[in-house]
Amino acid sequence: MPHSLRQKLSDLGTLEVGKIFPNEPLNRHCSWQIGGPADLLVEPENIDQILTLVTFVRNNQIPLVVIGQGTNLLFDDAGLRGVVLKLGADFSQLEVVGNIMTADAGLWVPQLARRAMQAGLAGFEHCIGIPGTLGGLVMMNGGSHRKGIGETVRRLWVVDIQGKLQVLNQADCGFSYRSSVLQGRGDILLRVELECSPGQSGKIRREMLADLRERRLKFPRKTPNCGSVFLSTTEMHKTVGPPGQIIEEAGLKGTRIGMAEVSDQHANFILNLGGASSTDVLKLIKYVRRTVQQKIGFELHCEVRYVSTQGVVEPVNLALKANC
Repeated sequence: MPHSLRQKLSDLGTLEVGKIFPNEPLNRHCSWQIGGPADLLVEPENIDQILTLVTFVRNNQIPLVVIGQGTNLLFDDAGLRGVVLKLGADFSQLEVVGNIMTADAGLWVPQLARRAMQAGLAGFEHCIGIPGTLGGLVMMNGGSHRKGIGETVRRLWVVDIQGKLQVLNQADCGFSYRSSVLQGRGDILLRVELECSPGQSGKIRREMLADLRERRLKFPRKTPNCGSVFLSTTEMHKTVGPPGQIIEEAGLKGTRIGMAEVSDQHANFILNLGGASSTDVLKLIKYVRRTVQQKIGFELHCEVRYVSTQGVVEPVNLALKANC
């Protein structure tokens, strides 16, 4: 680490920004369990601490990466030269008033779904099995069964790239399938206000249990993975089918590079068999994309995002040329 950066991070440690962890291994903070150390990882407890941190790193030109549970991220084995801001359990308050739920970005998504069920609020059944935090889910308009969380967003609070707190409404977010304009603007999502529909708790619970049963049968759960690697689109479904199907049809189930393997259970999952490197995963993704392109004539795009050592976060397919 350059001396100047070391001094700046030391200065940051004197500020009130939350819990601070120097040289923190990032494989502890993502579901793939891959990644080297970050110079500094910070877990804030409130918005004031986040604003202090963002202002400091912006003024000192320090790379900043914001994460939740890291369920959609591939960290580099060399780690990250800068600061990781983790919004997790310490930043996960939830309030329910009538049919409005207001929650912090670090809230665990299944917890949100269960609380909605208990309150007799519908619209989150498709979220019960998603292993991530609310902030990441909203940023990418995540969901399952072709649904997205953006449908229920009423307002949200963000820190913009200038370090200012802003309130946005649903129209400002530009939600589309597994995407939003928030992803490219550098905003840090802090809190979300969700408008729900009244429902029957018993019916909602049955739908959630059915979804969880389907997930247990369909998806690999015990071996570290990031969930779906490749993006499923409406065009893809109409022309060639979902990613898992076309990867399987290309004969790629069980394909392995190093300790990374295309799952035998669901081909849109790549498993860390134990000690897989970021390079193993990148090379395997590149091989899958090239093979599918050659055999089926369709270009796969990645849902999972790669985090470089310089703090650049982008879909893996855009990062492949520089790393493989």
